[in-house]
Amino acid sequence: MFSLAGGLVGLLDLGLLVLVAWALIDAATRPAAAFVAAGKQTKQIWLAILGGCLLVSLIGLGGILGFFGFIIAVAAIVYLVDVRPAVRGMRPGGPWG
Repeated sequence: MFSLAGGLVGLLDLGLLVLVAWALIDAATRPAAAFVAAGKQTKQIWLAILGGCLLVSLIGLGGILGFFGFIIAVAAIVYLVDVRPAVRGMRPGGPWG
């Protein structure tokens, strides 16, 4: 019973790690000026937030992240659901690059 629960938690931790890595890679590939043009926090702030989340996810991998896992998930989801679509909508050729 405990190995099943531990396996499920490990799978959730791995999924969270993949989610944060995807958000960080996406943020790194967007032009910095597009974040400002979209009215969002700067690219550097998002890279710091997501990079910190990735670091905590890597440290907590193999163990239970607990409340930190919730914070990490919220940060990644906010980026992917709110910031990414707004920044992605900034078309090339504008003042943002």
